[in-house]
Amino acid sequence: MREQAIVDGMTEPVIFRETAELHGLRSDRAMFEDFARRSADLHRLHALELRERGHALPGAAAALAALAEMEGVVQSVVTGNIRPVAEIKLQVFGLDTHIRFPYGGYGEDHDDRAELVRTAIARHATTTPFAEADVLLIGDTPADVAAGRAAGVRVLGVATGRTNTAELDKAGATVTIAGLENLQPLRALLR
Repeated sequence: MREQAIVDGMTEPVIFRETAELHGLRSDRAMFEDFARRSADLHRLHALELRERGHALPGAAAALAALAEMEGVVQSVVTGNIRPVAEIKLQVFGLDTHIRFPYGGYGEDHDDRAELVRTAIARHATTTPFAEADVLLIGDTPADVAAGRAAGVRVLGVATGRTNTAELDKAGATVTIAGLENLQPLRALLR
């Protein structure tokens, strides 16, 4: 369980580098970029299998749709995945409709998850000024919560993954909920 938690907090470039090191290989950015292209190609090729093995979490599509109806809300993604893989994963489960991918923070942008949050904020701030107090990160792992807190933003912890509400609370989530079926806490944080 501990090893999984460590991987959950890592970005794809870090996982790639550490995996290469485990096999006695010295990697560089060009090697990672080749890997990233191949990874995106494989995700596209196996999208049907991904859809068959996985599923969108209950309430996720409704939450995205509800947020899209709120004035001034811009939705994007902060993830340790590279952007093409993040796009494919969300498309496969029909969760990409309301996402503004250009404003996201992705694994290839930085090794540190808090920097990915800051990258997403900076990308959006170039088109629309806003305060960091207006930013809400929604995450389901202690690593997500830690990244949001380190970046100085509020975090809604959602216990839909392997992490329970107590663990998300302990990590410092602003508010923690058991799932996305009840959108009231989400709406309250965005008012």
